[in-house]
Amino acid sequence: MTFQVGDKVIYPNHGLGIVERIEEKTILGTTCGFFHLRIVSNDTTVLVPVANVDGVGLRKAISDEEVERLFTLLSDGRIDNHQNWKGRFKDNSDKMRTGSIYDMADVLKSLTFLSKSKSLSFREKRMLDRAKALIISEISEVIREKAIEVEQKVDRALEKCFMVKARNMARASARAKVTKPIKAAVVAAAPRRAAARAS
Repeated sequence: MTFQVGDKVIYPNHGLGIVERIEEKTILGTTCGFFHLRIVSNDTTVLVPVANVDGVGLRKAISDEEVERLFTLLSDGRIDNHQNWKGRFKDNSDKMRTGSIYDMADVLKSLTFLSKSKSLSFREKRMLDRAKALIISEISEVIREKAIEVEQKVDRALEKCFMVKARNMARASARAKVTKPIKAAVVAAAPRRAAARAS
């Protein structure tokens, strides 16, 4: 993927950056191209080798249409939840490393949902805060709204997500209660039907 000066890009785990210049440097006799990125959140400069863009997961910031898709995803009621801490932490760490805002949204949903029923470990709490901050900063830059306003929208989408999940769980539970007596009645009727056929 190639970028131009002025492009808004996402550098996984660093957040939104702006390509300020592209230059060639010779290091140990090898000449390489580098993107100079200014990371918006802390105003630092990062050099990313042009040849390593895919390796580090550098990507363009999402579009306005993708912001809509992201809010739909944040509020859809689908939440991945490992009961096993190790498996959950590994999966979430892998998702954070991809740099995909949709993967980060999955991490944000699952850890926020989990935090409502139990205390998160220090590492998971830090991951949750990071996912939320990265999502808010990217949306804020794309739709040009203040971070505090974007955070409120994200929180509302998450609340809707948990309400939808609770409703779906209640429906599934109600369906299970209805099918149990039916199954029991079918099992109980089977010997009577067999006896009737025998006579």
